[in-house]
Amino acid sequence: MADNNNASLIGGHAQYVKGAIEETIGNVTGSQAWKDSGAHDKQEAVDTMKAANQGPSDSSLISGTTEKKIGNVVGCEGM
Repeated sequence: MADNNNASLIGGHAQYVKGAIEETIGNVTGSQAWKDSGAHDKQEAVDTMKAANQGPSDSSLISGTTEKKIGNVVGCEGM
């Protein structure tokens, strides 16, 4: 089960980065569609990461406190 949670966390982080890039493109170009798509991807990523964090885990590579601090620094709400 922990492997599935880790896969969901990794996928969620990747989707969050994708959304952040899309949102940045939208901000630079003024495209509302890119902004909306990026915001949507980021929210889905946060939901995925939060759901993965709810499941049981056998062990963690990074403690929850450390992950949260990293998330605050990089602006990732799901960490």
